[in-house]
Amino acid sequence: MSREPFSARLAARGREVGSLLCLGLDPTGCADASEVERFCVAMLEAALPHVVAVKPNLAFFEQHGAAGLAVLERVRHMVPASRLLILDAKRSDIGSTAEAQARALFDVWGADAVTVNPLLGQDAVAPFLARPGTAALILARTSNPGAADFLEAPLQDGRPLYRLIVERALTWSGAAEIGFVVGATAAPVVAEVRCLAPSAPLLLPGIGAQGGDLEAAVSAGLDAAGGGVVVPVSRGITGAADPRAAAADLCRRIEAVRAGAPRR
Repeated sequence: MSREPFSARLAARGREVGSLLCLGLDPTGCADASEVERFCVAMLEAALPHVVAVKPNLAFFEQHGAAGLAVLERVRHMVPASRLLILDAKRSDIGSTAEAQARALFDVWGADAVTVNPLLGQDAVAPFLARPGTAALILARTSNPGAADFLEAPLQDGRPLYRLIVERALTWSGAAEIGFVVGATAAPVVAEVRCLAPSAPLLLPGIGAQGGDLEAAVSAGLDAAGGGVVVPVSRGITGAADPRAAAADLCRRIEAVRAGAPRR
């Protein structure tokens, strides 16, 4: 695993590829692991030229048991070193359980970054911060409607819970970086998190099927250098009549925002 910081590698890969787009691999509706593999191979072939990262959602592989995990292993090796691998697992747990989860995601599957649920607190996140060159992407304000149930709930001092998550997580330390998952469905929250965490990498899900505004979210999330965000899209690419053209168009739109954005 590279010891260069995740955000530095994201910036370098973004410049090389000319993209901050991420291919989300969420193979829904597949009857078996073989169909999952055919789906993933086709989508990788179509989208890799236009993405900086690939984000498999582990649940869609795990549901097919050992055969699904074997597919994930093969898919992982289809992602070239020139692209980042983000494993969407939303893990965390206490003590040795979290350590085992982190070993699986980073040491076995070779993730560059993983999504992590922070609600069990610092000790449950610490194992995901132990590896130089990686990142723990903390769920701050997710893209689903139910995010309002808890993550936007006001605390006694009026702050929403997502703000406390960001502020508290920024005090945690480790060899890895801390980033945040902030739904593109709430661009003002993306802007707020960027202000709180000027240099943290942000994963911005929710573009396309969930209704997120790509241009607004990217503009709100860019860091001072005009980067620092990863824009994952699954159904907007995989469900398109021409996935390659869809990925190219999304990449173009993101780069247009970056080109026109003032440097902070």
